[in-house]
Amino acid sequence: MFNKLALKIGLLFFLVILIIEIILFYILYTNLVADRVEEVMGDLLARGNTHRDVLEENYTTTTLEHVAIMESESDFIAVITDENGKVIISSDPVEPEMKTVIEHTDYDEIPQEGAILKSNWSEEKYVSTDSPLTFNETHSGHVFMFAESDSIEGIIDHLSHKFWLVGLLTLLLTVITVFILSKVITQPVLRMKKATEQLSRGNHNVELYTHRKDELGDLATSITLLSQDLERLKNERNEFLGSISHELRTPLTYMKGYTDIISRNEISTTDRNRYIKIIQEETEHLADLIKNLFELAKIDHNEFAIIKERVVFSALIETVLARIRPALNEKKIELFFHCPDNLVVLADPERIQQVILNILDNAIKYTPEKGHITMEVIQNKNEILTTISDTGEGIPEEDIPFIFDRLYRSEKSRSRVSGGSGLGLTIAKEIVELHGGEIGVESTLGKGTVFVISLKKENVNE
Repeated sequence: MFNKLALKIGLLFFLVILIIEIILFYILYTNLVADRVEEVMGDLLARGNTHRDVLEENYTTTTLEHVAIMESESDFIAVITDENGKVIISSDPVEPEMKTVIEHTDYDEIPQEGAILKSNWSEEKYVSTDSPLTFNETHSGHVFMFAESDSIEGIIDHLSHKFWLVGLLTLLLTVITVFILSKVITQPVLRMKKATEQLSRGNHNVELYTHRKDELGDLATSITLLSQDLERLKNERNEFLGSISHELRTPLTYMKGYTDIISRNEISTTDRNRYIKIIQEETEHLADLIKNLFELAKIDHNEFAIIKERVVFSALIETVLARIRPALNEKKIELFFHCPDNLVVLADPERIQQVILNILDNAIKYTPEKGHITMEVIQNKNEILTTISDTGEGIPEEDIPFIFDRLYRSEKSRSRVSGGSGLGLTIAKEIVELHGGEIGVESTLGKGTVFVISLKKENVNE
């Protein structure tokens, strides 16, 4: 079935080519007809001039008869007159149309090289030329040459038949070419249409291989990349939903289990208090998870606001350090901190505190007792670098590329022991990037981890 798009393209091409062919054929036909008529008229005039030249050299009765006999065997008619237009001899009977031409000729205006008198073959019965006879520089007569317009019309008809034949063959070739061309053009479009239909039905395993280097090839490549991105997003969504379900189910299971236990009368006060503390911890974990999910949702919907203001960077960090000192003291971790006192930055203080707090919180969790955490801020020409390093257990090399992914944690088997929702670093990365900065990580398993935050140095006087 000739599809609609191919039909439309085919008809469009056909009409355009047909119009162009009609115009070209018309111009060519008109020029060929004009050239053919000009050729006949030129031949007619040349024959008249030849007879005139012969007569001027030898004007005798024999020569006159010779001219008449010769032209009587041709398709032309020769009429020789004196200077007053009186017919001396003719190769054929002189018809009224010929007499009209002869009688109305203005002899004084005919040049010596002759002239074409009538050339309108479509309206006149005869076309004609006049070659004047001159003896001793005196006008002495005329050699009129006539040709029936029917002969020219026959030539034109023959030419028209050839044009019709060539036109029909060209039209047939045009139809075949347009059919093939429209199929060639629409075939990849139809393949893309089927591919997008597959995508709309949820089948993301779509690949459009093409060797084309044009726009259709680029479109096919884009659809293939789109299908791959959709498949990746689908997998990430499924993994994310599965992880969220697990993260929500685990604290709820703990809370339900320990709630059932503490409702028993025979449980001791010590155990009850311990279980209540566990329930509180799981409640905090659940609240933290929901908060992070809410912030991620705002990021995804471009509703995550960053409000920059002039901030003394050392004071901002000191606020964070004050919050984590109890945790540092509990594990006897030593913190080394250095930041220029006069360093002022343009940033959202609450969000930057959130980033630093998350990284320091992770450093405390994974650094053993009596370990070390170092935080250093360096001001370069174009950026402000914040380096946070610890002497913790480190991150496996194969996990480093995924450390900022949602709900990703390198210590899979001990995730519940260390706590955290697995969303903190994801949010931290988004916050840094919304500030126009970058965040990176380097780690050696068993030796520790280094996080580097790079913020662009902006004009604080703006």
